[in-house]
Order: sequence, then structure tokens, then C-alpha cells
Amino acid sequence: MRKAAIIGCGNIAHVHARALEHLTNVRLVACVDPILQRASELSDQSTKGLARIYDSLSAMLAQETPDVVHICTPHYLHVPMALELLSRNIHIFMEKPPAISLAEFRQLEEVQSNSAGRIGFCFQNRYNQSTKALDKIVQNREFGELLGGRAFVTWRRDKAYYSDEWHGRLSLEGGGVLINQAIHTLDLLLRYLGTPAKLDATMSNHHLQGSIEVEDTLEAWMEFPGGKRACFYATTGYATDAPVLLELTFEKGLVTLTDQTLLLVSQENGPRMLPLPAEPGIGKPYWGNGHLSCIRDFYQHLDEHTPYCNDLAGVRNTIETTLRIYDSARANK
Repeated sequence: MRKAAIIGCGNIAHVHARALEHLTNVRLVACVDPILQRASELSDQSTKGLARIYDSLSAMLAQETPDVVHICTPHYLHVPMALELLSRNIHIFMEKPPAISLAEFRQLEEVQSNSAGRIGFCFQNRYNQSTKALDKIVQNREFGELLGGRAFVTWRRDKAYYSDEWHGRLSLEGGGVLINQAIHTLDLLLRYLGTPAKLDATMSNHHLQGSIEVEDTLEAWMEFPGGKRACFYATTGYATDAPVLLELTFEKGLVTLTDQTLLLVSQENGPRMLPLPAEPGIGKPYWGNGHLSCIRDFYQHLDEHTPYCNDLAGVRNTIETTLRIYDSARANK
């Protein structure tokens, strides 16, 4: 039985805790948050025995010996906490983003190379049934050569969302809509197109001027080897949290992923919806519902030494491209 701890007991931590409830070989032993009431509420969620609560990572590590720590804290704490855990050879499952600077990410790579601890990252949309189906379409070249793609994230985050001590602050969050909300969608776009050879981006703040230091809207144009092109748009200024749209264009048709559904449009046979297996939902629907599969896969990787796609190497292109987009957008200000 592996012992798990969760540090940072906000909304996303409850998704992690519910996923752990489904794993027979894992028990949640500790919940950590400077606000002990939040840690207590998360602990109460566990049905495998009451997890003890702590107000800091150091206090927890003084009393517990977890096998895995889930880092669900504000962004600026991700890497410092991970480095401390790796120094103790403790495994880590980390919420996005993997880092808020390239220097931080390189430090993670260096320290893990000398540690017995492994890191997994929560890019849960890689595990959605719609993603798996899209993988097969691309791999089988069902519509011929992939020419490019586009993606849209149009969600709503108002001033109240940024009322805590870290959201909306550049040095603590690392950015706005791109690194916080839309990084999962960028990750899927890059999954099929690779590493951009060229990119150009702009960002702005339309509805939260004076309230936050980061962008509420960002757009990027990317060109990939072979002439493939992508357009990417993300905003938190919309009226609601609309389903993400990801579209890939091929020589002989296109495929549109929206709200966990796939629409296939063949030049030869016209449109059809692709039936997908039902999935248990954990978390908000527009987040994607692959959390359980993603977390289960990480623990299987630890237990059986199976490959894990969400390791440092597996997320490198996504975080490096995210930071390149920010560099371009700041240069275009």
C-alpha cells in the first residue's frame, strides 16, 4: 500500500483525493495547507482512514514518510517544494504548470537526475477518450497528411477569482490565461503538431485592467516543420466556461474535438460523429475528465516501471513552448 500526501487543499486537490479513492493500493495519509480548515475538509473526504492534517510541508515531513506527494499549491511553490521532496527521494505528482520559468524547469531536470524520486504531471486531457480516438486518427493517417490545427479556450474568470494572494500576480502565477487555464489545450495542439519552428504571439488584458498583472487574453500563430500551421486563442473574458474547441485539418478532411465529442468531416463521405466510450467524471466537465486515468497511470508506473508519458521529458515541449509564447507576446507589447 503506497502512502500519499496532498499539499495545497483547494478545489483541484479534491479531484486528486477522489481519484485516489479509486486506487486500491493507495491510501491518503496527510493533507497539508496553511489554512487547516481546508486540510481538514480534504481529509474528511477520504474513506480509507482519516488522513492527518498539517499546516506546512516541513511539519508533515517531520511526522510522515509518504511515498508520493501531490503538489496542488500555487504555481510559484511547485518547483521549490518538488526540489525538497526529490532531495528526500519522494515521488511527486504535480499540478500544472511544471514550472514558471525555464530556469526552474532545468533545475527540476537536474535534481531529478540525481534522485530516486520520480515526477508525474497532471496533463489529464491526454487521457480523455476523445484524445485517444484522435490519436488513432492521426496515427492511421485516416485523412492523409496533417496540415495544421486551431484551438480556442473561451472561459470566464472575474475579479473575485483573483482575490487571493497569488492569482493574477506575475511573479507568483507566472502568467494568466495561457499558463493557468489554456496550457492543457496548447498541450493537445502540440501533441499532434510537435515543436514550433516559428511563432508569434500577442496578449492583452480586456476586462481585468487594474485588477491583475497578467493577461486575460492571448493569441499565438505557430509554424511547424513541413509547413504545418496552427492558430491558438485563449481568454477568460467570455460569458461562461464554454467547451474547449480543438480542430485538426488534414489533406482529406478535418476533425473537431468539442466537449469530449469528435466530429469527423471527410471530403469524400461528409460529416459523422464518432461514438466514444463513457467515462466517469471527476472535476468540472470543461477541465476534461482524464484525472483518474492520469493518476492511476502514474502509480502503475511507480509500481510496475511502465512508461509514463507525463514525465519531465513528456511535458518539456509544452512548457518550453508556453514560455516561448510569453517571450514573443512580451516582445510585441
